[in-house]
Amino acid sequence: MAISASEISARIVEAVMAQKLAPGSRLGEQQLAMLFDCSRTIVREALTRLAARGIVTVSARRGWFVIEPSQDEAREAFEARRVIELGLIRSTGSTGKIDKAALRQLKAHLQRERAALKESDVGNRSFLLGDFHVCLAECLGNTLLADTLRDFTARTTLIAMLYQSTHDAVQSCEDHVRIVAALERGDHAAAETLMAEHIGTVQSALRVQAPTDPLAQLRDALAPLQNTHAVAVAGTTTKARRRKAAAPSPDDTTDSSTYLGALL
Repeated sequence: MAISASEISARIVEAVMAQKLAPGSRLGEQQLAMLFDCSRTIVREALTRLAARGIVTVSARRGWFVIEPSQDEAREAFEARRVIELGLIRSTGSTGKIDKAALRQLKAHLQRERAALKESDVGNRSFLLGDFHVCLAECLGNTLLADTLRDFTARTTLIAMLYQSTHDAVQSCEDHVRIVAALERGDHAAAETLMAEHIGTVQSALRVQAPTDPLAQLRDALAPLQNTHAVAVAGTTTKARRRKAAAPSPDDTTDSSTYLGALL
């Protein structure tokens, strides 16, 4: 059965969430068509969908690439996740506890997270930790926001890769366990607080540096050497002394042009 554009885009998002596609990775149409055994038209449709979702970008001359979020985009992505996830938990609180089937699904996801932490497959671990938030949205009964969260989670995964996050996977899993426990006992206020703290912890672990100076490298290269001024002054003083010693006395009959040449 031929693969669809939706399936290709889903595979690419999964690869991003598993940290198997780094920010800036090139996605060649021909290579993807060969990999998925489909036409370039199908691949282009998949990539166009991902571009609309903010996962990839296209350059007219260079092709398709996984996005490289800026620092402002990173901040906006985390802010968007706060609005969506905290809002979901808050809105669910008005209806009471979540149902038992949803809780079983969440707990099963947590078991997979714990198992992944004990294995060496970093990709699977990364995917499950990010997918928890998508799973939570689904269990809270909003599949539309779950799809939106999948895209934002993929983007924040790229952000973590790009800005070398120091966030601990074990801590992330423990945060998820506490959030589910709060939901199970019907304490949505605590679950909301825990989610806010969790997202804040993940964001604070990013090594976001101050805006770089585009001329920094050239500025450093062309800066005067430390002792250049001192050497220049010393050299000028030595030359002056030599010129003074070589200069004729007022009674000297040497031609004035020779005297000026000695000074210059």
